[in-house]
Amino acid sequence: MRTLLVLGAVLLSSLGSAPVPVPLPERMADTGGGSQLITAEAPGTGATTGTLTWWDRRGGRWVAAGSAPARFGARGLAEGASRRQGTNTTPTGLYRLPYAFGVRARPAGTRFPYARVTGRSWWCQDNASRAYNRWVEGLPRDCRADEAEHLVAYGTQYAYALVIGFNYERPVRGRGAGIFLHVNGRGATAGCVSVPADAMRAVLAWADPARRPHIAVGTRGGPTAITRY
Repeated sequence: MRTLLVLGAVLLSSLGSAPVPVPLPERMADTGGGSQLITAEAPGTGATTGTLTWWDRRGGRWVAAGSAPARFGARGLAEGASRRQGTNTTPTGLYRLPYAFGVRARPAGTRFPYARVTGRSWWCQDNASRAYNRWVEGLPRDCRADEAEHLVAYGTQYAYALVIGFNYERPVRGRGAGIFLHVNGRGATAGCVSVPADAMRAVLAWADPARRPHIAVGTRGGPTAITRY
């Protein structure tokens, strides 16, 4: 009996000393310098599904505030610095979130600047246009309609969305345009990250631009591992 008690105590001690998993942001090279972060992690570059988690920095540690299943490009993920437009891949990397938008009215609690989609709202993806990778109200003459997204036509996906700042500050022609965090459609995306509608509303209610949230997109390992960003 005494031997069993001793073995039990040793077992409990061993269990109690198990290492606590280190939160994903703590293992990243960079989190953008703010106190909020979104991670979109896939098992590998060929995956079309993974996990979106939003994090708060509290008391010197990162704490998960929520998570949801995520979808990625129909052809998986690709390194953001070398991605090519039209490949249906989601660009990996660490990006800021310029603003939110939606076909529907601003969700309650949203603090990000929120642009309401109208019948004149387009996202120009024409490499020859001066409006490349920009929202425009009314399609410019130098942006072809077949090289742009008429945002109102995507009432489900763009019910609510956040612009991901991929290739946004100084757009490189041919690298890609119109990469968003938005509501799920029927399946994998054309390169965006998507989540269920209730998760998108939760992210918008949580995100505070004063806390400088960024989004990190990557894989669990390999050259596009999320921890290298």
